[in-house]
Amino acid sequence: MNTLPILKTNKGMVFNGDSLELIPQLEDESIDLVMTSPPFALQRQKEYGNKQQNEYVEWLAEFAQKLLPKLKDTGSFVLDLGGAYQKGKPVRSLYNYKVLIKFCEDLGYNLAEEFFWYNPAKLPSPIEWVNKRKIRVKDAVNTVWWFSKTAFPKADVTKVLVPYSDRMKKLIKDAEKFYTPKERPSGHDISASFAKNNGGAIPSNLLQIPNTESTSSYLKLCKELGIKAHPARFPAKLPEFFIKMLTDPDDVVLDIFAGSNTTGYVAESLGRRWISFEESLEYIANSSLRFASNASEAKEYYESILSGNSITVTAPIQFNLFQ
Repeated sequence: MNTLPILKTNKGMVFNGDSLELIPQLEDESIDLVMTSPPFALQRQKEYGNKQQNEYVEWLAEFAQKLLPKLKDTGSFVLDLGGAYQKGKPVRSLYNYKVLIKFCEDLGYNLAEEFFWYNPAKLPSPIEWVNKRKIRVKDAVNTVWWFSKTAFPKADVTKVLVPYSDRMKKLIKDAEKFYTPKERPSGHDISASFAKNNGGAIPSNLLQIPNTESTSSYLKLCKELGIKAHPARFPAKLPEFFIKMLTDPDDVVLDIFAGSNTTGYVAESLGRRWISFEESLEYIANSSLRFASNASEAKEYYESILSGNSITVTAPIQFNLFQ
């Protein structure tokens, strides 16, 4: 990178600038995972900036086109996109699906798998159709597209196994009591190895992660210092899932719309190297609170960055999933 980082840690760096200008400075085939959540294509303008739906797909495609040569052949690009309605009517926008088609058919990405992030804590919206007229249900699911450069990106599902159900635990404990190995009517051959304890169950592509972090140290420090938290943060468990599944320690994780830098923070905690791009200096200063151990340190980081200085955090990061 020709540009100097604003914030450095033991494993990562945050750069201030337009990602369209910063991405070309990356070495080709140097990135293992791009994990990001760009401003969504909402009809209502948000304070963190978002494009209108009619220009969103082409706008986002510019970033994706520049990123493709920077990904390793084993690399992945995970993109979190929230849904939206068309302006003035209770009809869903197709922008997030148009992004999917654009990336695959025009830019050359592969859709490794589609994921859906279900946030049970999401407030009912949009107000007009859900709360007032009551003709639509709450929109509580984001589409998360897992793109890859080739058909065989690095991936290991055994790193993200989920706890067995109570029924499966009973089956493992006493398999003969619950089932007889044989071919099922569906054609599946359920053998005796089905009852083997593999340490957990394979997760589905529906990720249930509530976006609640009211007790996080990040929010506590924001409140204590009178600093407004970033208005659009995804929960740490979302990037954690994909970083664990798609990378190994010391692999490089990139977020081109860093915001409050949840991705960088989680990557650091998991022993991955990371790079974050963010256009707003204020958001970078805000994100530095994630790496502070107390209010005094947080204030020092925040004020230093806002003054245009670069900072280095050398203390090890204590990972808290709710931060």
